[in-house]
Order: sequence, then C-alpha cells, then structure tokens
Amino acid sequence: MRPVIGISTYVEQARWGVWDTTAALVPYAYVRQVESAGGRAVLLPPSTEDPAEVLHLLDGLLLAGGADVDPARYGAAPHPETAGLRPERDAGELALLGAVLDADLPVLGVCRGMQLMTVRGGGALHQHLPEVVGHERHRPAPGVYGDHGVRLAEGSRVHAVLGERVTVHSYHHQGVAGTGSLTATGWADDGTVEVIEVPGRRFAVGVLWHPEVGDDPRLFEALVGAARQG
Repeated sequence: MRPVIGISTYVEQARWGVWDTTAALVPYAYVRQVESAGGRAVLLPPSTEDPAEVLHLLDGLLLAGGADVDPARYGAAPHPETAGLRPERDAGELALLGAVLDADLPVLGVCRGMQLMTVRGGGALHQHLPEVVGHERHRPAPGVYGDHGVRLAEGSRVHAVLGERVTVHSYHHQGVAGTGSLTATGWADDGTVEVIEVPGRRFAVGVLWHPEVGDDPRLFEALVGAARQG
C-alpha cells in the first residue's frame, strides 16, 4: 500500500467550462510530486471539524501554499500589504497540524504551510518582507517565481535530504520574524529564514520556497519515505 498523504486545499472562486463557483482546489503540481514520490495524494478541504475524524486515514501531511496567515494568530495588526486572509483555512489547518504533530506523523509545509508551522510553534512573521530585506527577489512580479540560493544547516534533517546548498523557486512576500519553539535550518542569501524544523519529530519540515514547481523531488521523497516508515 502506498502511504496516504493529505494535501491541504484552498477554497476559492474558480472557473472551468461553463461553471463559475466556489471550489476546493490545489495546484496539480502538489499531487503529481506526491504520487511521483510513491505516495497516494488525498485532498483535504478546510474544516473546523475534529481532525481526529481524518487523522486515522493519513500517513503524512503536506500543507500547501496560499493566502497570508491572519496576523491575529501571532498577535499582530494587519499590515497594509497583508491580503487574502482565510480565517477558516487557518483554523482548520492549525487544528489538523496540531493533531498530526501530536501523532508524530510526517509533515511538509510549503510557503504558507511553513509560515503556519511557525505560528503554531509560537513564532511570528514579517508581514511584508521587502521592507525588511530591501528587495523584491522573493516575489519579483505577479505570477513570477524568484530564484535564489538557500544555505542549509549541517546536521539538520533538510541537510540530510538536500545537502549544503540548493537553488529554489520562491513566491512570497512574508517571512519568519521569530521561530518560537522551532529550529531554523536554512537561510536565503539575504539572511532570511527559509527552512524550519520541529524538534523531536521524525519528519516535520517547513520550506518557504515552492519545491512543487521545480524538478527536484527529494523533499517529497523524504516525506513519503518517512510516512512509509510509520
């Protein structure tokens, strides 16, 4: 049996064919990467129901990217550039993430997913990173990924998977201001945190870039491999 990897989804207004309606969706690149790595992808719409109802179905969790996390979750007022808040998604994913971490199931957070892991760990976010780093290279233009290097901490879980350094595809305007109880294990060339890990878990890694749009499968293989070992 292939490990079952739950992928969090967006609830957005979407159009296809003759339809224009609210849909639970996620870019297919996430599904393709999970299934190419040997997992079985199951899409999870946001829900405020008890996460235990789905937890027993999963072997691992992939928290997908998307809208900004509500700054109220880390005690901040909204910045003018903070947009697209989805409080229902925040609530549902935080509950599911907590249950997954408590059960020590493997989890990979991508971009927003990594930010959500940070907030759940007691950390905080920079709401508009260009004001901190002085450039727009993490999100150069609408719909355009920025490429940059990331240095990875020796001895970390992500270092064991990716090595000393990788070039990544980024699309975000928020970043990590404080890691809380988590450990930073990767940094962009401008010093911003690009990877966090949850101590004491067999695989709980968040990356601020978008590995699903690249051609490097190693993070997804690591997630599925850890799920298989469980």
